[in-house]
Amino acid sequence: MTPVERRRKILAALSVPIRIYLGIVFIYAAIYKIAEPYDFALAVATYQVAPLVLVNIFAVILPWVELVTGVALIAGFWTKENATLILLMMILFIVVLSVVLGTGREMGCGCFASQEAAEEISWLTLARDFFWTALAAFLILFDDGRYGMDGLFRRRRLRHV
Repeated sequence: MTPVERRRKILAALSVPIRIYLGIVFIYAAIYKIAEPYDFALAVATYQVAPLVLVNIFAVILPWVELVTGVALIAGFWTKENATLILLMMILFIVVLSVVLGTGREMGCGCFASQEAAEEISWLTLARDFFWTALAAFLILFDDGRYGMDGLFRRRRLRHV
């Protein structure tokens, strides 16, 4: 095994716990939002960054996207695509949080619990989101799919060729 192949294998192995961690984070975030769509829609509206007409659509669709991407990421299914989707969601969340922090409004995140139960948005919330963005970027760059469903399907295809 060449040094480059060894490096790729190590980075792919390191991506497995990252995939599982990010997947759990997104599944956990989705569960509250799916269970309490009204509360989540209220949280989205409180941000005052989306037109009211889009709030309910966003509040219904986003949690299911988070759930599906979280499950798929844990399974290693379409890993790069799901990591890219998470990266894009994180960029959106960072922009929205930055706008709120820039205006000085005090409010809960609504990410994992109702506005009343949520911790107030702070620069730590933003730092956490940058960390998750970096993890998604790591997966896009280094997860070659060998340790998940992507690798399993690739090996099965190669056997049948």
